[in-house]
Amino acid sequence: MEIALSNIKLASRVTSIRVSPSTAAAQKVRDLQAEGRRIFNLTVGEPDFDTPDHIKAAAIRAMENGETKYTSVNGTVELRKAIQHDFRTRLGIDCGLNEICVGGGAKQVLFVALMATVEPGDEVIVPAPYWVSYPDMVIANGGTPVIVPCGEEVGFKLTPDALEAAITANTRWVILNSPSNPTGAAYSADELRALGQVLLRHPHVMVLCDEIYDRIWFAGFEPCSILTVLPELKPQALVVNGVSKSYAMTGWRIGYGVGPLALIDAINKLQSQMSSCPSSISQAAAAAALTSDQRSVDEAVAVYRQRRDRAHALINAIPGLSCSLPDGAFYLYPSCAGMIGKRTPDGKTIRNDLDFSLYLLEAAGVASVHGGAYGLEPYFRISTATSMEIIEAACAAIAQACKALD
Repeated sequence: MEIALSNIKLASRVTSIRVSPSTAAAQKVRDLQAEGRRIFNLTVGEPDFDTPDHIKAAAIRAMENGETKYTSVNGTVELRKAIQHDFRTRLGIDCGLNEICVGGGAKQVLFVALMATVEPGDEVIVPAPYWVSYPDMVIANGGTPVIVPCGEEVGFKLTPDALEAAITANTRWVILNSPSNPTGAAYSADELRALGQVLLRHPHVMVLCDEIYDRIWFAGFEPCSILTVLPELKPQALVVNGVSKSYAMTGWRIGYGVGPLALIDAINKLQSQMSSCPSSISQAAAAAALTSDQRSVDEAVAVYRQRRDRAHALINAIPGLSCSLPDGAFYLYPSCAGMIGKRTPDGKTIRNDLDFSLYLLEAAGVASVHGGAYGLEPYFRISTATSMEIIEAACAAIAQACKALD
């Protein structure tokens, strides 16, 4: 018997949030390609490289050895030891094995951390531009996102003064994403120390550090975490990472977090009722990724740097567009302020960055994500997780489309 959708009462945690704009953009690309349109897809948020062979081999060995059963809720000891070693040697962060949680991707860890701590009336500070999911994750868990604009004049980064001004008695978290999606901006040790000093004055506020891109690094300063420079902030910090971006393992769905024991226990309790544990085979592959030779990461980063430099030069050569140089990740976040108010060849006015992104899609066959989706206009995000050939062809098409505007 069929049930009409109108008879199903959906919970407010569903009706109050959006479908991810980046997911929607990717689906639009697939729809147009299915119609036979040639689309240069610059919306992609995952590496175009394949998972390295030695990581795949570790997964095969795990299957052959019968490692196909449930694991502990917080992951295998092998994987948690690999995470512990990576945090200690690469970031200078010490943690116990019981202070590590493992989930089905960094995204799940972020969501469950908010689920474990946020209630109606609680506020979460979200610097903008932000990854599209942060505000909706907060809303889905009953909280209120407090959006703090962080413009290009401050490097798209939260300042200590802006953080201090946003904190109230109801503030539960502040989210820091470094390097950032969508801008690629990364915080230096001094910048993190200054933000951490504000948080130490407000012990009721925790910091949720999303560092999923921290191996895809181009900046002239060394990558670090807020706990690297301020270990005393440990009771207030959850540092989240994963293998998706650095090791081209998006489909393996392994993320992890390091934080205070009480929070980790709460996350594990929720996960025990949600998914029991992450995939045992994926965990074996992730452990191999973290503990094996890192040459594949270094080689990928070198390619990403070349693509970043080329795309940055091509975009900045287009009159009316400008773009800051990203510190990491594989995105650019160009300003299209010079295009606002112009008219398309068919007489439509470009009123905002959404209009501009739609114009690029229709006129140039270039798919991007408009800046409004990330909370700061007028910009658009393009991904360099694609070939140099596509980047050059897409930028040429963007230039031609911009030239046609009046």
